[in-house]
Amino acid sequence: MFYPRKIFSELTDHLDKRQITVITGMRRTGKTTLAIELLRQAKDTNQIFIDLERFDNRELFTDPNYDNIIRQLTGRGLDFTRKAWIVLDEIQLVPHITSVLKYLYDHYPIKFIVTGSSSFYLKNLFSESLAGRKILFELYPLSFGEFLNFRGEHSGFSIFPGPPFDIHQYNTLSALYNEFIDFGGFPEVVLASGNEEKMDILNDILHSYMSIDIKQLADFRKDRELYNLLKLLGSRCGSRLDVSKLSLVSGISRPAVSNYLDFFEKTFLISRINVFTRSRDREIVKAQKIYFADNGILTLLSQISSGTKFENAIYNQLRGMGKLQYYALKTGREIDFILNENVALEIKERPGPVDIKSLQRLAHLAGIERSMLIGRYPVPGFKEYIWGGGIR
Repeated sequence: MFYPRKIFSELTDHLDKRQITVITGMRRTGKTTLAIELLRQAKDTNQIFIDLERFDNRELFTDPNYDNIIRQLTGRGLDFTRKAWIVLDEIQLVPHITSVLKYLYDHYPIKFIVTGSSSFYLKNLFSESLAGRKILFELYPLSFGEFLNFRGEHSGFSIFPGPPFDIHQYNTLSALYNEFIDFGGFPEVVLASGNEEKMDILNDILHSYMSIDIKQLADFRKDRELYNLLKLLGSRCGSRLDVSKLSLVSGISRPAVSNYLDFFEKTFLISRINVFTRSRDREIVKAQKIYFADNGILTLLSQISSGTKFENAIYNQLRGMGKLQYYALKTGREIDFILNENVALEIKERPGPVDIKSLQRLAHLAGIERSMLIGRYPVPGFKEYIWGGGIR
């Protein structure tokens, strides 16, 4: 069964474009499923799906004579006298694949749809080799709106900021939202039947990342060191990063910590956000804050507070809505998120009147006119906030 994803309309709009459609993201976020559905949408029999995890398929695309590749594909039923549709799944497994794609794209009427498990690999190579020939689409674990669709609650994707706290909406969807906060949005996890099965799948996803992605894409050999650093990062989710302190606590050199952080971010596992300031120099000096791309992975790595997990979930719900930053004073007072440089957002599990006044004062200091609270639970007598589950 195919479940709708927010990104799917963008992908179908790009189907008729000549450029290569590149879908990248973490493992098991649904890239292959989307690519197969795009082939169905093409409604043309002159198409083929090629799984590059199979050795024989990888060998085909390592032939130095690229016209031989066309001959082989013709033998598999493709007609290159007219437009052909080719999906290549997991292209990061084939060295020099961009050279092959460039030649075939330039010489034959092919619409390529390709998937790959890491922007670390894809962005670096594609930026030069396929300049002007591709569009990159990044796929993340499910948003809460997508989560609801997968679970049969066809509520659609609401427009932020949504209505004030609605007790009926809360009573209807809060159990599902709590599950989303605890276990995240990997499709297999969302569809799993019980908590134990969900945790098994999350363990498998993290193991695959550590044992496959890291070894394929980087020259890192210290598995235990990497895993311990990830656990430290999990315990610091939503906090300002101090690379020197991370180095001291982990026993890993400062340059190595910086390299690991870059790798984790470029392979979609974590995200870092900058401080909001009108001064570019201050933005560079101020520490970044860290968030994880999926709450299930975060739960697996660290025993953190429910408030931190809620904040991380909100980060992921807001991520696709624009630029996210945070605001901080020297006194330590902060605004959790600044969205698109014009909305101040504070995340509280149980917000109250004191929180909204504090937020408004800080937003005024930051030069931000709009401000709003996002809460998780009902607060008797107070409704001046958005319920987190309403952000989809």
